[in-house]
Amino acid sequence: MMQILMTSASALAHLPAAFLNVVCEMAPYLLLGFLIAGVLHVFVPQKFYARYLSRSNKFSVVWAALLGVPLPLCSCGVIPTAIGLKNEKASKGAIASFLIATPQTGIDSILATFSLMGLGFAIIRPVAALITGICGGLLISRFVVEDDVTDADNCSCQVESGNRIWRVLKYAYYDMLRDIGLRLLIGLVVAALIQVAVPDEFFLSFGSEPLLQMLVILVVAVPMYICSTGSIPVAAALMMKGLSPGAALVMLMAGPAVNLASILVVHKAMGRRFTFIYLLTIVVFAVLFGMLLNATGLDFSIAAQDACCISNAVLPSPFKLVCATILTLLIIY
Repeated sequence: MMQILMTSASALAHLPAAFLNVVCEMAPYLLLGFLIAGVLHVFVPQKFYARYLSRSNKFSVVWAALLGVPLPLCSCGVIPTAIGLKNEKASKGAIASFLIATPQTGIDSILATFSLMGLGFAIIRPVAALITGICGGLLISRFVVEDDVTDADNCSCQVESGNRIWRVLKYAYYDMLRDIGLRLLIGLVVAALIQVAVPDEFFLSFGSEPLLQMLVILVVAVPMYICSTGSIPVAAALMMKGLSPGAALVMLMAGPAVNLASILVVHKAMGRRFTFIYLLTIVVFAVLFGMLLNATGLDFSIAAQDACCISNAVLPSPFKLVCATILTLLIIY
């Protein structure tokens, strides 16, 4: 009992630092996601969404997944962009496809995956993201009814007066943050708590059971925040300690695809049934692709090398701190 209390106290003592780290890691991508949403809202013609993304059919779902796979947005950065698509009347199937496919991979993470984990993982990641996004979008189109509910943002969106750059910034960093800021903050705190409470070695205690490894990875990785590029050195390090390739792929898919903050925001914006199918698709397809990868029997072993600095090379620490400060001030405002 005393050991448990000491461990809990140690975890709580490290919580502020973990929270700061999570905010610093997420802030650049969140700010980028908000900016993309604002640009889409102001500069992309409405007819684009009407033609490609607003129809409840398989073509809008495919287009959304193809649009999302190369974008360098994480599971939180994609949320404001997806809500922007919702406000522009994109179909729920297309929104789901975009939400699922986009955060799993991007041009930056594909290249980083190839450099560290080899060509096999670099091919499997975008293919799995594309298939999962399309299937999830089709399921949403089939089982979630489109509605005519509009957000308060849509009323102000019709106002075309004023400088376009100002409208982009106002929509991105005021209107959207006003709606999702609280749930985002709650998700950040819980994600940080999970990071300090769950040791890395926890995954390796199930080394002889690949399927159990995948399930444990899902339980911990889904609520946590980890971006598509930042997940690469983590998965590589665990593979070098004995994690199966399939379980590593589950981490690479499910970890970046969703976190607690994005779940709360999606639930608020899209509804309970949408959120359930969205989560179920990510979980089921991550395990499915992980099992298929293990079943191939191919050698995905990783050469022992120091790869822990890959994610740090993407964005310098001072830049992350500046972004975290800006995001915090915007949420407070």
